[in-house]
Amino acid sequence: MQLYNLELSGNCYKVRLFAALTRIELELLPIDLSAGEQKSAAFTALNPWQEVPVLIDGPTVIRDSQAILVYLAAKLETRSWWPEDGRSQALIMEWLSVAASEIRNGPNTARLIRKFGYPLDMEAALRWTDRLLPRIDAHLATHDWLALGHPTIADCAVFPYLALAPEGGIDLTPYPALQRWFERVRALPGFVAVPGLS
Repeated sequence: MQLYNLELSGNCYKVRLFAALTRIELELLPIDLSAGEQKSAAFTALNPWQEVPVLIDGPTVIRDSQAILVYLAAKLETRSWWPEDGRSQALIMEWLSVAASEIRNGPNTARLIRKFGYPLDMEAALRWTDRLLPRIDAHLATHDWLALGHPTIADCAVFPYLALAPEGGIDLTPYPALQRWFERVRALPGFVAVPGLS
């Protein structure tokens, strides 16, 4: 399988992290966004949104990091990361939605502004973040993992942009349960880091 990848992208990191934790081999195909490679006709044919990551598995093309996580986890012999029952899938999907909405609009956007100079609304990003982080910390105060009693793709989807939040100028010290969860994720066999992750 091949993954169109940007090393500093938290969304690409989600996929690389999950692959490392589950020993899925991926051939990484770098995309240089600064050079506009994502706007090429060949890449646009794979993903009309011109975004990474994109997974290629034979004739199958999957775009969007959350969708890629579901696809890869469903291919595993052990289904603990994405169980087959509807209740478990729904609980995981709740967190995939948080990753795609609250985290994207909050810590991810703050990082895009502070680290990469994107002309986005920092005040709005901080409002999203201030609403998000206390809720996640409260949840993790009574749960070791986000969705189920063990790691799932929910943890892989949420971890990157929260762990990288300091690059957006966000102070995580008021959230001790979140910090403990970071350590649990880092302790998983096969864990790999990303540049900027302290």
